[in-house]
Amino acid sequence: MQQFELISTMKPTGDQPEAIESLIKKIKGNTKATVLVGVTGSGKTFTMANVIAACQRPTLVISHNKTLASQLYQEFRDFFPKNAVSYFVSYYDYYQPESYIPQTNTYIEKETQINEEIDKLRLAATTNILTRLDTIVVASVSCIYNIGSPREYGHFILELAQGTKVRTQDIVKRLVQLQYSRNQWNLERGTFRFHGDTIDIYPAYEDTYIHIEIANDCVKTIEICVPTSGKVLTSQKTCVVYPAKHYMTDASTYKPIFKKIQSDMEAQVKKFTDNKQYIEAQRIQERVMHDLEMIQEIGYVNGIENYSRYFDGRYPGDAPFTLFDYFNDATKGKPWLLIIDESHMTIPQIRGMYNGDRSRKQTLIDYGFRLPSALDNRPLQFDEFIRRIPQAVFVSATPDEWELTYSNGNIVEQLVRPTGLIDPTISVRPVTGQVEDVIKEISIRVTKHERTLVTTLTKQMAEDLTTYLKEKKYKVSYLHSDILTLDRNTILTSLRKGDVDIIIGVNLLREGLDLPEVSLVAILDADKEGFLRSKVSLIQTMGRAARHVDGTVILYADTITKSIKHAIAEVARRRTIQRAYNKKHNITPVGIQKPIRDELVTAQEKNQDLPVHSMTGVDKTSEIKRLQQLMKKAIKNLYFEQAAEYRDRIEELHG
Repeated sequence: MQQFELISTMKPTGDQPEAIESLIKKIKGNTKATVLVGVTGSGKTFTMANVIAACQRPTLVISHNKTLASQLYQEFRDFFPKNAVSYFVSYYDYYQPESYIPQTNTYIEKETQINEEIDKLRLAATTNILTRLDTIVVASVSCIYNIGSPREYGHFILELAQGTKVRTQDIVKRLVQLQYSRNQWNLERGTFRFHGDTIDIYPAYEDTYIHIEIANDCVKTIEICVPTSGKVLTSQKTCVVYPAKHYMTDASTYKPIFKKIQSDMEAQVKKFTDNKQYIEAQRIQERVMHDLEMIQEIGYVNGIENYSRYFDGRYPGDAPFTLFDYFNDATKGKPWLLIIDESHMTIPQIRGMYNGDRSRKQTLIDYGFRLPSALDNRPLQFDEFIRRIPQAVFVSATPDEWELTYSNGNIVEQLVRPTGLIDPTISVRPVTGQVEDVIKEISIRVTKHERTLVTTLTKQMAEDLTTYLKEKKYKVSYLHSDILTLDRNTILTSLRKGDVDIIIGVNLLREGLDLPEVSLVAILDADKEGFLRSKVSLIQTMGRAARHVDGTVILYADTITKSIKHAIAEVARRRTIQRAYNKKHNITPVGIQKPIRDELVTAQEKNQDLPVHSMTGVDKTSEIKRLQQLMKKAIKNLYFEQAAEYRDRIEELHG
């Protein structure tokens, strides 16, 4: 059996050795869940890599967005180059979900543009899970969505070996069943071609293709080749080809399944007819009959996932099959590990996914565009997610109450930074005169060529304060949700370069604010309790100054709220631990040095956001093509937020 092998020149340092040892002990002792409280810069990913290597368990790592998932994927891939490290996120460059707007009688058909590389990685993930135990899958929260039955996926394979008696046409027939398409001229992932007694198959999850030669209805050779040159990399005695899509249907089951679908369709038609909704009745009948004809002919139809309950053998309301089921199927009852990164953000996101998905689909059902079975193509409900959690490690600098309660107080701390950097000093000052006071503090930082972050309660206050500081000749910019992603990245880069000295915003908790030049964080109206002034949010916001050797935080508050009190106490505790470590090991704190990342696109490439109504049809077509190219460039470089901005602009231009 292939073993996890951690390869790194780094050695555990700081309090990593104690954290690693404690986590290993808890996991091997079958502790249900553990919380790893780790400050930024303490090497939490390296700690988890050591734990995986020691415990030798298949592992699923969930992050709350694609950007952070891609960073974790790259790190784990570097730590485990000999093992199966996979990446599982939503594979759309562009995604317009199917929806209906009753107010305007507007039906919006599902429109997607699938990123081939991410699709490959998703299929590689499920294939690796089913075939290898040395698997790490780094996923976004999309992993709790329905992806079809792992047993059906694992059942649909093409297995060949040298000497196997088989005809070329039988292989072709099986490939079509596995959702591979024939392409004689341009071999791409998920396609095959054949000439006489040779067949080339390009698995949807690989970077190489399989060249098979048949002689006298018998497999003669199996070779792995480079797609661009056709160069043979290796010869092998056997090969297994897995499906090109996650949703698979078995033609032998069509008759009873189609009968059930038609029965449910007739029930919906009767319901609509009884309510005198004749348009809806005709609509659902035509839609279902068309879909069944397509499935009968080619085994697939756009939107087949809405019928997944029937093909999976699930009952109405049953939980969908997700990546969790693939792990359970592959491990056959043996333990595997779940790691939830940034759990204070990821868990709430998982909790809220089901309701948002359901409301859109219910409208489609009510107006005859989908059968009620569409509701069963969904993400897991939160209680279903909880029941599927194996042994888990929740990783966060600020774990929330849910993780702490679920883990029954099993906490491992990693609070020491090898650089010696200490959490920022904190002072509390009156709200009265807070603007004048923060300007004095900003001036001190400007003379030292240091940067400042200021958080306000509202967007309007952020904009007004920005205008006021600009009038006083400060280099300042505001940052909030109305700022486009590309502009936001430009502002952050300008801050790091010194073109801007101050950023003012409402929520500065989001990822991408790793700014080592920031020495001051000022929180205005800190005593106004709420999401952005909770204990977790205050600690996270104050942590923005933890990357600078002279990091300072000023809280403007007339009342010391419970959140402020707990946040200050926690930061003080971490400062004490780091100072003791520095003293013991004679470490002088050193600020983080981080290279400034080049912008994804140049100023000339950026969308100028001309009003749609002022553009001609030709202008729109040209602009859409340009934006699609930029979107692909963004996805290729894992800049998912920028890609989302391009996608939204394309959708606006489509009208």
